[in-house]
Amino acid sequence: MKNVVVLVSILFVSIQTHGLEPLSAEDLSAVSGQGGVYLSGDITINENGGPLNIDGPSANGYSWQTSCTTASTDKRCGGRIAVNSGAGGGWLVLDNIRGRFSFEGLTLRTRKINSDFDGDGAAFNSDVFEIGLPNNLNYEDASFTIANSNSARPTDAGFMQTDIMTVNINGKANLQGNLLIFPTGAP
Repeated sequence: MKNVVVLVSILFVSIQTHGLEPLSAEDLSAVSGQGGVYLSGDITINENGGPLNIDGPSANGYSWQTSCTTASTDKRCGGRIAVNSGAGGGWLVLDNIRGRFSFEGLTLRTRKINSDFDGDGAAFNSDVFEIGLPNNLNYEDASFTIANSNSARPTDAGFMQTDIMTVNINGKANLQGNLLIFPTGAP
């Protein structure tokens, strides 16, 4: 039994420890690394119906809009993303966005483009925002409508929208690659 105690004591004596030490500016300038964010998420949109609104079907204040049918008189049902296609153009719309989306491994970072792209990268020679797509994107009762519209909001005067198609998704999508967002204009 004495031999075991002596052996353990020798092991503790031979371990060296180092405390944290500050780096000088010169030492710090020699350190390189990668910046970025790794995200995992579980997002549920409009699980209880559409947005909370004061003039919904209940006379008692705020209520959930629960009907997203075309016969609904409240045209603010579901989430909405509208993108203007140009100075005099209309709007491309994702409307009535609902469901559950979950993912693991979405990355966000900046990346310098100074080569490739059929030679255009060298001429560009600037930073872009890179969104690394997650390997898997899971959908549960997800749906949205693709449409075009003459204005961004259904509450605008003279609003007209043409629904192109509605997509319903359950399951898993396998994603690969990166989405690059190129800056335009002067900062």
